[in-house]
Amino acid sequence: MNSLSAVLETAVYCRDLAAARHFYSTVLGLTEYSELAGEYLFYRVGQGMFLVFNPEKSQRKNLNGAADQPPGHGCRGAGHMAFTIDHQELEHWESRLREHHVHIESRVDWPGGGKSIYFRDPGNNSIELATADIWS
Repeated sequence: MNSLSAVLETAVYCRDLAAARHFYSTVLGLTEYSELAGEYLFYRVGQGMFLVFNPEKSQRKNLNGAADQPPGHGCRGAGHMAFTIDHQELEHWESRLREHHVHIESRVDWPGGGKSIYFRDPGNNSIELATADIWS
């Protein structure tokens, strides 16, 4: 039986890619993998890719419906994504977010022992830093 084995890429949408670059590169410390000015930023995270698209541009892609091109995509409103952190990194991340004046909206202690912190990116997406055991 064939099965899905991992998430290869996930995306959020943000109109202000300069603010998104500062947030993801400086605040969260991700290394940029690729960009197309005004359209997208790509970051490698572990084995996967984290994509930040300008929704105004990504929704207009492939208007002619060519089968060998990605279809237009995007969303309106805030999305959500979570990055994995280790338990011992939780305090570091809380301090780092405070240093960069990022408001932590919520801290959750999950029933199985996992922990999460939630905050917003410049596109108003809900970003979570979570220990892997939230899904145990």
